[in-house]
Amino acid sequence: MTDKEPQQQPPGSTTQMSRQPDHGEDSYRGSGRLTGKRALITGGDSGIGRAVALAFAREGADVAISYLSEDEDARETAALVEKAGRRAVLIPGDLTGAEHCRAVVDQTVREFGGLDVLVNNAAYQMTHETVEEITDEEWQHTFDTNITAMFRLVKAALPHLGDGASIINTSSVNYDQPKPTLLPYATTKGAIANFTAGLAQMLGGQGIRVNAVAPGPIWTPLIPSTMPPEQVSEFGKNTPLGRPGEPKEVAPVYVLLASDEASYISGAVVPVTGGKPIL
Repeated sequence: MTDKEPQQQPPGSTTQMSRQPDHGEDSYRGSGRLTGKRALITGGDSGIGRAVALAFAREGADVAISYLSEDEDARETAALVEKAGRRAVLIPGDLTGAEHCRAVVDQTVREFGGLDVLVNNAAYQMTHETVEEITDEEWQHTFDTNITAMFRLVKAALPHLGDGASIINTSSVNYDQPKPTLLPYATTKGAIANFTAGLAQMLGGQGIRVNAVAPGPIWTPLIPSTMPPEQVSEFGKNTPLGRPGEPKEVAPVYVLLASDEASYISGAVVPVTGGKPIL
């Protein structure tokens, strides 16, 4: 990791990063594992979301990309999806609003004629050294973005999800090993793991699978926009593999969980942590 990575304002932009993340643009090869599926990915403009959108498209899925306001990043992701021969739909807006959560699902279903895979990936985090630094407003915003929106999206999507559908939630290594300087974020990631486990049991009778992915330190725009430079320069070095992961190294897990190959996997939290154990 370079010490010269420019600091950004959240939520950050891929185009402003001096070391570009690898989303699998030159390496991911699809094999038809998601042919004909229709997917909605929140936070799909960059980072893990972009890598998942690219992989899904190369596996044969059409992809709706929900994002906050990062239009340039979102257009680049859509171009990758379309280059793979699949449809891309861009849906900007703030998921902290209940009405927008419903609108995102409605537009996806309207454009694609249905929905098979929901990836709840959008997240907000900020770094703080003390509890006193965390305002009530930031605490609430983090929960509204990271977990309340997830509940609302699932609720809106359920009438459109049939037997064999898949819901994939992005948790984090922080659900098991909470970093104190990411207190609000880490708390929501624990909630996501519990939400996933409970929802999988609730929806199992409908044939809908629910799983979560727990990434460790992955190099995305979220890092230089929410962490101080001294932490950015050391990011990921404390893993057993000694480096941060790339978005392309997480995406294949989402592909598996979205595919029919994972027909008996539900209620799982799959770690992608560079060797940090989750037991």
